[in-house]
Amino acid sequence: MTNNALDLGWRLMLLSLIAIGGVDPIVPDIYRFVVDARGWMTERQFADLYALARATPGPNSLLVTLIGWQVAGLLGALIATLALCGLPCLLTFAVSRVWHRFERARWRRVVEEGLAPVAVGLVFGSWYVLVHVADRTWVAGAITATSMLAVWSARLHPLLVLAAGGIAGVIGIV
Repeated sequence: MTNNALDLGWRLMLLSLIAIGGVDPIVPDIYRFVVDARGWMTERQFADLYALARATPGPNSLLVTLIGWQVAGLLGALIATLALCGLPCLLTFAVSRVWHRFERARWRRVVEEGLAPVAVGLVFGSWYVLVHVADRTWVAGAITATSMLAVWSARLHPLLVLAAGGIAGVIGIV
């Protein structure tokens, strides 16, 4: 069990270096590692943990804490959380000191503009993996597509769409 926790912690520490904007950009890599490569959980368990992490108030990094708990209990939850948050916190502190020193530098603006499409691409990859895992029927896929369109084009509040999806689940549509 300890080896699993350390293995997960090492992977999360490495992934934390590209987790621009939180956990969402690295969800596909976490999924591949814990479901496909290690078999520590099923696709359904992963999707359930993701849904629980999203439904619970708090940071989106709660997902790795739940995965750590699933993989290795309390020790796994602690190691996963520290692995994801520790190194980025130290790097952020160090880089922010340099970043503010070069506030008007041209390279700074270039870096900021260059990272925006990277972040969007990583988030899109997360969306793709989660839709693939969660939508196993054409009805579930249609609900996902309708929900996305409703939030995007009709500007419906996401909680209303989430409530409608929950109702669909309770009455057995999905």
